[in-house]
Amino acid sequence: MADDEPTRAARLLDAQAKAALLFAEIEERGLVAPGEGERAVSDRIRDLANEMFGTTRHWHKRIVRSGPNTLAPYKENPPDRVIGADDIVFADFGPIFEEYEADFGRTFVLGDDPVKHRLRDDLPKVFAAGRSFFGNTPDITGERLYTEVVRLAEKAGWELGGWHAGHLVGEFPHESIEGAHVESYVTPDNTTPMRRTDKAGRTSHWILEIHLIDRERQFGGFYEELLTL
Repeated sequence: MADDEPTRAARLLDAQAKAALLFAEIEERGLVAPGEGERAVSDRIRDLANEMFGTTRHWHKRIVRSGPNTLAPYKENPPDRVIGADDIVFADFGPIFEEYEADFGRTFVLGDDPVKHRLRDDLPKVFAAGRSFFGNTPDITGERLYTEVVRLAEKAGWELGGWHAGHLVGEFPHESIEGAHVESYVTPDNTTPMRRTDKAGRTSHWILEIHLIDRERQFGGFYEELLTL
């Protein structure tokens, strides 16, 4: 039997809270460190999720990217890279907790580069402004939110790094609208209302992704979590 809406919301929030604890532990243990390969760090984070929560499944590929690899959008698979002493690194994980998906991304700066620190600090600000815009726009579409996120990124002095700025999330596997894949994303081509129900009559919940890049300096950063709860 499917969960009712308050239960669905509570379980999505619980999944995100566990992901936040996982990322706090990543930082506490210093797993993102110079001299480590990206894949090795990704595997250690995978093992840590299992250690902390018994999590063995992730609904999308596990991503740890550093340096110029942080420019690459999700669909690309840049070669494994050793993290440098003055690097910027982001991690993007989608662990499944009790059949509910989390999707969580954060950025780490290892050196003292002020531009990298500014980018990392701007990520949650752009996220918060995008979330506020969503909250204040009742009939918002994916197209309209994407356009606003692009504007916010440029206002902060960065470029948005991907073709979309978020997607649906929910029970595993979350619904991807058959024949209308674009309607599952915050993208310029999605002219449908984001506040809607799915084919089963359930409330649609969304993730907001902020991928900011500095193409000239060849690095970027990433921040994502729930938009709608």
